[in-house]
Amino acid sequence: MKVFVLNCGSSSLKYKLYDMTDESVLADGKVERIGQEDAVVTHQSIGKDEVNKTMPILEHTVAIQECLKLLVDKEYGVIKSADEIGAVGHRVVHGGESFSDSVVINSETKRILESIIDLAPLHNPANLAGIRAAEKLMPGTPQVAVFDTAFHSTMPKHAYLYATPYVIYQRHKVRRYGFHGTSHKYIVDRVASLMNKNISDIKIISCHLGNGASLAAIAGGSSVDTSMGFTPLEGLMMGTRSGDIDPGALSYIMEKEDLTMADLNSMLNKHSGLYGIAGASDMRDIEKGVAEGGAMHKIAFDIYEYRIRKYIGAYMAAMNGVDAIAFTAGIGENTPSLRTRICQNLSFLGITIDETANQQKGQEIEISTSDSRVRVFIVPTDEEVMIARDTAALVK
Repeated sequence: MKVFVLNCGSSSLKYKLYDMTDESVLADGKVERIGQEDAVVTHQSIGKDEVNKTMPILEHTVAIQECLKLLVDKEYGVIKSADEIGAVGHRVVHGGESFSDSVVINSETKRILESIIDLAPLHNPANLAGIRAAEKLMPGTPQVAVFDTAFHSTMPKHAYLYATPYVIYQRHKVRRYGFHGTSHKYIVDRVASLMNKNISDIKIISCHLGNGASLAAIAGGSSVDTSMGFTPLEGLMMGTRSGDIDPGALSYIMEKEDLTMADLNSMLNKHSGLYGIAGASDMRDIEKGVAEGGAMHKIAFDIYEYRIRKYIGAYMAAMNGVDAIAFTAGIGENTPSLRTRICQNLSFLGITIDETANQQKGQEIEISTSDSRVRVFIVPTDEEVMIARDTAALVK
């Protein structure tokens, strides 16, 4: 079976076409600036030249149509007809409490997704637009929704409830949902395999560290806690997001700076984090600034590392131990200095790492020494293959 994986944002989409007989990627690409006259389409099929096109693409149906045209193109494509695609897998950011697993999309699925748009107003409308566009262009082809929040649906009530009046949860479902679930699920599967252990017998802390970042405490293959909350803003310091902050400070800031709620949301999501402290959201720029003696770059790096380490400690307490820690995503996979600092500051646990192995970037490798009491891994994440797997399994 061939599975077409779609990840639709408000003004962009990414895609991959998989052959699920061996999970190989036949083609991938993206469309940027959807809604504009100068949208950019990038496509590459395995073993063929990359295609780059600039053209007007005003909505998602046209964007997906261009992707399908390239997939069947005689020169740049990999299939003869879109009919060869057995199913389409959609990344959907928020499933609320309605979806604890991936589902085949039907009219009821779409109705529920419409009803919970308020939970993810920036993401779910774009995800729905991608679903409707794919249904229109590929009528009769099964569509599957794979949710970022689903993996965390196993969290116990004491982990996901906030200490606000319970009626707020009952009325509005305000609670911790967590995100990056597809990535965390992939990581725990790979770590169990690398450890040659049954997934039900191990406790893992998965560190998804990219521009958006979250940790997950995973016991017996199930998420028992995660650092992102009702929105992706809670938890760790991130590229441009503040992470945890005293709610009382927010009303104080709004009053002193004469901010609207929209202003505050923009500040916390787009102008805080690494960027807010050091003026750079890319960890590579932070490291460069540290090497050049930049005081604010060093402070930003120190805060970033400290918050990750603090959450690791909390999750060890939540699970009453840990067998492995895994680093993934852009920063987690490619920043040896950060991994070194975190592990050195956890040395009281008997964690020791092999610095030669730790210098690897973007490779699946164990970086702990043979006598380390907790094993430590770098595991490049692959959310798309998880979406493809769920899609193929449900359609079969």
